[in-house]
Amino acid sequence: MLKVGIVGLPNAGKSTLFNALLQRQIADVAEYPFTTIEPNVGVVQVPDARLQQISKATGIEKVVPAAIEFIDIAGLVKGAHAGEGLGNQFLGHIREVDAVLHLVRGFHNPNVKGEPNLQEDIKIIAEELQHAGIEKPSIYVTNVDEKDLSISDAGIAEAVKISAKLEAELSELEPTERKDYLEELGIEQTSLERIIKRCYELLDLVTFFTIAGGKQVQAWPVKKGTSALDAAGIVHTDMQKGFIKAEVIPWNKLLESGNWKLAAEKGMIRLEGRDYKIADGDVVEFKFQP
Repeated sequence: MLKVGIVGLPNAGKSTLFNALLQRQIADVAEYPFTTIEPNVGVVQVPDARLQQISKATGIEKVVPAAIEFIDIAGLVKGAHAGEGLGNQFLGHIREVDAVLHLVRGFHNPNVKGEPNLQEDIKIIAEELQHAGIEKPSIYVTNVDEKDLSISDAGIAEAVKISAKLEAELSELEPTERKDYLEELGIEQTSLERIIKRCYELLDLVTFFTIAGGKQVQAWPVKKGTSALDAAGIVHTDMQKGFIKAEVIPWNKLLESGNWKLAAEKGMIRLEGRDYKIADGDVVEFKFQP
């Protein structure tokens, strides 16, 4: 599973963001450094409307979304690479992830020393990672006061702007209540959905789908350019070992036909070999020798 580590200086709001991502309270949240000693780990579903559309068109009720593992890593401090704070331990956790989410404090808090300084915070973390020899794909997220969400400038180019506190409150609402509230605000996607989407883009991922025995529709994230053989191994190692061929149809073509059987009768399903590159939205049935 793909892993994204949430990093930032102490009190940037990492644990609050983590709780919002998981839509339940897991991480211990407090306004002092080193609240998080061991990293909290949680699996977050990737929103994908195609999954429900395939489910509805095929009549398969059970769906399993793609997922990303988020790891709430304790706050870094200046000098972490030299062992300051709990630096070496924290940097070790960062080495284990596929990408890094830099959360930067853009909100005012009377219990936190100093005014927000986005560029300085980014510089401190970047230098610590550089000193530690860690190079990871990174996205930047600015955590601002709710009243500042309407300001277009996020303070950092290409950054996602959020209010982690607001997102945590939204995550406690029922799905219908959350949808209604977002509509009132004129927002189509939560900030968390935009973060997940940005992680997908950052890691250069595509999603393919499987329909296991006509009983379960499942989404699988893979790197762009992944072969059918390797994709089969992600679903199950036996499929990769005994790989024969892959039956493939784009998800929208499957919707047009109604179900897999009708698509096959209309000649809409292609037969692909082990070197075929999985495309975003492919629905795949792997044929293999057990």
